[in-house]
This record gives sequence, C-alpha cells and structure tokens, in this order.
Amino acid sequence: MATINFGGVNETVVTREEFPLAKALETLKNETIAVIGYGVQGPGQSLNLRDNGFRVIVGQRKGGKSWDKALQDGWVEGRDLFEIAEACERATIIQYLLSDAGQIATWPVVKKALTPGKALYFSHGFGITYHEQTGIVPTKEVDVILVAPKGSGTSLRRLFLKGEGLNSSFAVWQDFTGRARERAVALGIGVGSGYLFETDFRKEVYSDLTGERGILMGALAGLFEAQFQVLRKKGHSPSEAFNETVEELTQSLMPLVAENGMDWMYANTSVTAQRGALDWKGKFREANIPLFEALYDSVASGKEAARVIAEGSKPDYREKLEKELKTLRESELWTTGAAVRKLRPKE
Repeated sequence: MATINFGGVNETVVTREEFPLAKALETLKNETIAVIGYGVQGPGQSLNLRDNGFRVIVGQRKGGKSWDKALQDGWVEGRDLFEIAEACERATIIQYLLSDAGQIATWPVVKKALTPGKALYFSHGFGITYHEQTGIVPTKEVDVILVAPKGSGTSLRRLFLKGEGLNSSFAVWQDFTGRARERAVALGIGVGSGYLFETDFRKEVYSDLTGERGILMGALAGLFEAQFQVLRKKGHSPSEAFNETVEELTQSLMPLVAENGMDWMYANTSVTAQRGALDWKGKFREANIPLFEALYDSVASGKEAARVIAEGSKPDYREKLEKELKTLRESELWTTGAAVRKLRPKE
C-alpha cells in the first residue's frame, strides 16, 4: 500500500510495485475466474486476465453477437467458453459483467452457482447498492467484491496492450473467506489497473452515475450542443462551430490537460484566453452546481436506478434507443463531426 497526497488529502492506494503481477498470480493460483458477459467490460477484462496468465473462462449466451465475438477473440467453446450456467458452476470467482438489466434477469442462474467460499465480483455497484430494486442479494457464504476501471472496456484493453493501465476503484461488500480484499486487489492488478483506490459499493455507484450523467457524457454533450447552436445562430459555419466546440477540445486541449493539468493549460495560453477563461469559469461553475446537486440527489435517492430499471426492461427499449441515437447521429453537430473526422490527416 502507498499513501499518496491528492489535493491535500492523504489516500491509500495499491500500485503494481506493492502488489506486482507475480503476487496477484500467486494469490489466485488455485482460482478459476468466470467472466460472465462479453459486452462492454467483459472482453477487455477477460483478455487482459488471460494474457496475464490467470485461469479464466467466459460465460455468455450461445448464439448471440457477443458469443460470436468471443469466438473471434480466441475463446474456444467447451474449453474456455461456456453457457452462463456452466461457466458459473466451473468458477471459484464469478465476474458479473453483464449490463445492469442483464444482471437482474440472469441473477437466479448466478445465485444458484454461489456455493460457499466462492467470490462474486462486480465492476459496478448498481446491483448490490440498489438490491431492493434489483433483487440481487448474495448469500452470506460468499465474498462480494468490486473492481471498477475508470473508463471503458475498450480503453482498458488498448492501454494494456500499450503496457499502460487504467486506474480502478476496488471495494469489499462482504468478506466470508477472510481473503476478499486480497482477491479484489489481485483481480484489479490482473485486469490491468494502473493503480487501485479503495471505495465502497455505494460510493462507487453514486460517483459513477453522477459522472455518466454529468461531466463524462450528459453534461459534456449538452454543453457541446449549447455552444454549437449559439455559434450557428450567430452566423458561424458548421465547420467553424464544430472546430471551436469539439475538435479543438478533444484533439488539442484535453490531451495536454491530461498530461499537465488545467493550471498548466491556463499558464501556456494567450492572455486573451487566460483572462476570458478565468473570468467565465466561475460563472459556469455557479450555474452548474445546482444541476449537479439535483443530479446527485436523484442518484442517491434511487430515482435514477428506478428509471434505468423501468426503461431498460421495456420490450421496445432497444427500438426507442436506436431512434434517440439516430436523432443524435443525424444532428448538424455530429454530421459535421463525421465530416471533420474524415479530414483528419492519416498516419
């Protein structure tokens, strides 16, 4: 464990130096890890675990697109690719990586396989935190743990292949064996985490749902649309409006912020940009704090979970989703974006 100062607050994190891959492999040498679900997080986590030398199998419904993707990625039916029920039976650690709706629907199958001493692993605190709505209540005779990479499964895999890592949180909800914590940390190292910071299931899902609806996707997309629409209304061309709203941010500024921080960005720009950004930063903050407060309260109260479960369980959800995404995709903002991306220089 290492103590790191984050913004004046000391936190304990786990790095690869304190818990190297060799130690993770030793910790889980007698374990069989079943990755259930091969959609968003499943491919990246299972492939990274396999490449790192762990005994891992995949459980997925046969005949679907995800099953075919698993076959394409080198998983072999009957050897390390099985139907969900069989994979759960074979495993000592069940990594439950289906969608939240999928977890609810498949829970009876998984619960049946949770014999004493096994571990149930999540990468999202949703199912456990909102158990009154999801019905996901494990028996008392298993470890219940979490490792949540702070990014997409695609990013987790890409960074792993580059020899880098995506930071992850980890948590223990139930420790039956006395080994829950070391199992979680070993799995966190195994899936390719840069470093691991400790949380709990409730905090993980509260921050995750707030982030997704807020700055990571909802707020960001909303701000893109607002600035683009104003620029277009004031007579700027689609190309100019898109470049000033999206392209410069994603292609130029954010990589530099990721490397050096926003303070560095402010110090390395023109006086005109500095002064304007500093003057308007507070206005945007104060305008948005009430929205983030309302968002967090909606998450903490369970309202967001209830909506996700209700909408996601409707038989026509996928059809309605595609209509919403089609509207987004065909908007002037993102059709312009598609054209701009085609004009980027090729390597």
